[in-house]
Amino acid sequence: MKTLPFFLALLLCFLNKTQAQISVASIFSDNMVLQRNVKIPVWGSAKANDKITVTFHNQTKITKADKTGKWIIRLDSETAGGPYELKIEGETTIQIKNILVGEVWICSGQSNMEWTVGQSDNAKSEIENANFSNIRHIKIPKETNSLPISNFKKASWEVCSPKTVADFTGIGYYYAKQLQEKLHVPIGLINASWGGTNIETWISREGFESSDEFKEMIAQMPKVEINKILENKLIQEQNRIEKIENTKFSNQNNLFFKDLLFDDTNWPELIQPGIWEEQSLGKFDGIVWLRKHITISKKDLEEKATLEIPAIDDNDITYINGIKIGETNGWDTKRTYEIPTGILKEGENSIAIRVVDNGGGGGIYGEPNALKLVFGMNQKILSGLWKFQVESIKNSINENDFPSLCFNALINPLIPFAFKGVIWYQGESNVPRAYQYNKAFPLLINDWRSKWESQFPFYFVQLASYTNKGNSNEGCPWAELREAQTNALKTPNTGMVITTDIGNPDSIHPTNKQEVGKRLASIALNNLYNQKMICKGPTFTSFENREGKTIVTFENIGSGLTSPNNSNLIYGFEFAGTNHVFYSAIGLLKDNKITLSCEEVSKPLFVRFAWIADASKCNLFNLEGFPAEPFRSDDFQLKTTFEKYGIIPLK
Repeated sequence: MKTLPFFLALLLCFLNKTQAQISVASIFSDNMVLQRNVKIPVWGSAKANDKITVTFHNQTKITKADKTGKWIIRLDSETAGGPYELKIEGETTIQIKNILVGEVWICSGQSNMEWTVGQSDNAKSEIENANFSNIRHIKIPKETNSLPISNFKKASWEVCSPKTVADFTGIGYYYAKQLQEKLHVPIGLINASWGGTNIETWISREGFESSDEFKEMIAQMPKVEINKILENKLIQEQNRIEKIENTKFSNQNNLFFKDLLFDDTNWPELIQPGIWEEQSLGKFDGIVWLRKHITISKKDLEEKATLEIPAIDDNDITYINGIKIGETNGWDTKRTYEIPTGILKEGENSIAIRVVDNGGGGGIYGEPNALKLVFGMNQKILSGLWKFQVESIKNSINENDFPSLCFNALINPLIPFAFKGVIWYQGESNVPRAYQYNKAFPLLINDWRSKWESQFPFYFVQLASYTNKGNSNEGCPWAELREAQTNALKTPNTGMVITTDIGNPDSIHPTNKQEVGKRLASIALNNLYNQKMICKGPTFTSFENREGKTIVTFENIGSGLTSPNNSNLIYGFEFAGTNHVFYSAIGLLKDNKITLSCEEVSKPLFVRFAWIADASKCNLFNLEGFPAEPFRSDDFQLKTTFEKYGIIPLK
């Protein structure tokens, strides 16, 4: 018994020692790059009031942790160079090695920024030749939080080499290559990107509170821990499901849902194939049972039977008459399940599918005629109404569920790290609210600048060509989002890359990231690094009607206007007159101006160019290879004018 106080004393001593250990923010690790020619903040935590000594290169700084244990120092500016070591001493010592000083850029946005070198064009040769030890990259771990956090989960800076570069952001890497080649200084890339994210998740609460457009929305978002949000969300979702199913939510009987004789009479119905987010079930992630009754003839049973399902988002276990016939994981995978002899019977049969939806769309999807039972040369189409019942709710926070989630977990931990600027590729997820992007995008830029107390450069990529949806007469949200991006250029110290020519109309992820990186770099080199060059394409200035023709003039024409095939026929222009109906116009390039004509419009009042989602056939460029900027001369009401971002209020 006498040893117990001694043991407790040792334990307390150990705990005090553990609590006293010094730490540094997660962004600091071996192989990192620090920003040149500015004060360099270094910060972390320690025991309250502890003395902290920071040594780097030829300088030493001393500070003291505050009463909460937080500490920060600002090293004097350094010129490009290295490798150096950063030494942080308190009651313990941290040493960070192989540090370079150069230019640091934050690379943020959604999937087209996250898209890696390994997924991009010419990946094999690009990877084999990626011997650039002065380029460094860190990927901030994906995480969400309802409140700002000070650190992200462990992540490391990587030195660019054939072994590491495949996982670098493609656009960021090709941007860095261009800068490194021209500037001959180290380049650091902080990759804080997340595929599918909307812009609202990247804006801070304080940013929204400062905006007339969004302050009412953010007032509905309580300042609570994420676990409390999860608790409230689950209660609200259960209540919503109970109203849809008109019964108390329970998963007690789900083991019987597969059985032939299970009574599903009172279950609600969905159309399948068809994503349930677009139907009565609405936005839902979790497990749902789908059931359908079918009648089989004696003749059908004479043939070998197969169940074909075009796709299920995400995973399934499929039963016929209570017997499992197949299981597949994969949201975009076709299912073909052979049905063993003896499972089907003459008369009534049941198909039961347990669908696991982890996020995004849910349910069976594809062409209606592709969902079928096949009996030899005959088939029974299964599309139409299916019964459904929720088994369980996936109670998690999606990165787009609430505002500020990505800002809190991926951006806030970087403050006040010193960097040069931001490159940004995002907007696809905001297309349904394109008009409101006119407010949201400048808000994000100014919000981040406010947090860093710096007017750093912010360069971004306009949406590439994609799909054939929408046009000037029926409305085109994709084009409207592009216009909102163009309007963001009114914000000081910004720049935009046009990509209408290098997109992929069949894929939202064009793989030519090399050219995007080069075009971004040309803006930075011209605007920031005193390497004067043409860095943008032709932009509309005016048009006039003269002798039955319409003449359109541009600025930023570089060495002159051209088209890729040296043709003087230019595509992509449209006219409208007093009735506001747009018609395609024939464009003729001469003397760096475009002369347009259109039989349907005698006196054009309004002109548009590239006002379509897939603008890949628009062929107006300058001789330096930059495509013309999409534009419209009118101010007609847009299709997305009244679409607003909102959240479900948390109680």
